Amino acid sequence: MTEFATAPDGIRLAYEVVGQGEPVVLVHGFGASRVQNWRAPGWYETLAGAGYRVIALDCRGHGDSDKPHDSARYGEDAMTNDIAAVMQAAGHDAAFVMGYSMGGSLTIRLLHNQPKRVRAAVIGGVGSNYFSRTNDWRTAIADGLIAKDASSLSPTQRMFREFASQPGKDVLALAACMRAPRSPLSRQDLAAIATPSLVVCGEADQVSGPAEALASALGHARAVTVPKRDHMLTVGDKLYKQAVVAFLAGR
Repeated sequence: MTEFATAPDGIRLAYEVVGQGEPVVLVHGFGASRVQNWRAPGWYETLAGAGYRVIALDCRGHGDSDKPHDSARYGEDAMTNDIAAVMQAAGHDAAFVMGYSMGGSLTIRLLHNQPKRVRAAVIGGVGSNYFSRTNDWRTAIADGLIAKDASSLSPTQRMFREFASQPGKDVLALAACMRAPRSPLSRQDLAAIATPSLVVCGEADQVSGPAEALASALGHARAVTVPKRDHMLTVGDKLYKQAVVAFLAGR
């Protein structure tokens, strides 16, 4: 059943809760939703079956949450606060947190901004490219989402455009989200994060880059590489699920 939390700036955030046990908050990737990123690939069943309470949200601009068209509403701190707002609305001051791609980057920011909220973190679909994605790159992706003529777009722009143009998605909101400035944490800030973390990337994921580069920068993390999987296929892979369940069980 869809429930709603309210962000500090008034944005309504959709989420749902499945299962009983220790809470695991799931934060999806750009252009996806809690359904597409987590429910459809079987994560609800996997985590609930392992004895966890799944709390999966739709980030602002996505799924059943509010979808402003103003890029100023998609600041990284605001979107990080959204995770905390949903966690609180579900009745938890702290939880395990797993984010994928955009959700992985937001999880890193949550680890830095509000470390007491996170018992342990899984950062999926974010690797070495965490350090190299510039705001110019993000602007180019946003431009590609709303370009009238797609013939001159790069392969990466085309990939994002096709994904963001699926039925039920608000392309203008997604372009605004992508256009919002982002800045990676410094290596000093990453090294200071003491929360146990697992970094998972696909071997063929050119969007994330290798997991080891980010895991080695974090203060208490290890890397898992899913063989032969790209950015889209890693998230539902059996090996990824097995690694996460084993990691959480050890906390």
